[in-house]
Amino acid sequence: MTRAIFFDIDGTILDRQHGIAQITPRVASAMRKLQEAGDKIFIATGRPVSFIYGELLNFGFDGFVTANGALELAGGEVIFESKLDMEGVKKICATADAENINYILQSYPNTYLRRNFTAAENFCTKIGVDYTKFIRDFDLDKISISKIECMTERTDAENLDVIYKKILSTPGFTGWADPFHYMTMEIYSDKVSKATGILKMLEHFKIPVENSYAFGDGINDTEMIKTVGTGLVMGTAKDELKKVGKYVVPGVHEDGVAVGIENYILGTRQ
Repeated sequence: MTRAIFFDIDGTILDRQHGIAQITPRVASAMRKLQEAGDKIFIATGRPVSFIYGELLNFGFDGFVTANGALELAGGEVIFESKLDMEGVKKICATADAENINYILQSYPNTYLRRNFTAAENFCTKIGVDYTKFIRDFDLDKISISKIECMTERTDAENLDVIYKKILSTPGFTGWADPFHYMTMEIYSDKVSKATGILKMLEHFKIPVENSYAFGDGINDTEMIKTVGTGLVMGTAKDELKKVGKYVVPGVHEDGVAVGIENYILGTRQ
């Protein structure tokens, strides 16, 4: 019985803000044991591929659900990609430009960033992403993208909330704002989520939903925690996410993912 286990990155297997920049030895060992037992392991993240750290790309995961489900990779091949309506993208970019909000346009394999967007550069530096590899000169009429990441160093949160709500009212788009890094927002198709990406991956590997597990800590993990057979929520997550998971495990600094694997996955194999 092959099982599929999906892992969020930030706040679940890593916490770069508080010193955990790599998968800890105990968590890495537990993941390896899953694969040795015949199970498949996957990353499920809001990040595009260009935002995923090299050590994760090279760890040996069986696949990647990225950009909140907009792009799925397995065996180095794209198995699904959702493209955004570029007319809507142009409207969002025009609003952002007028309001001093930077944006990073994400696709695969390219990522696009305007040269004068210092807030976006600072954001990338803060989270350990090398923006110098991004394409800096581009024409919106000649590219296609799957996700937008907005960021600003403005501090007027009340006004930003109004602007973000306006942006997210664009037909066919959805997303969520997170004030943790300066004020950021992720924007993607309203037809995708980590959950839809997981279902694409399960279909690709012919693994039934009831044999799937997911670890997460953020609000954007809600759909995937609800969708998989067994949802495991980090102890540092908000109560609203804990309510939809089956189990709550310790936080990153207590190797919570390893605890969950050992107690609720490896420990239940029949």
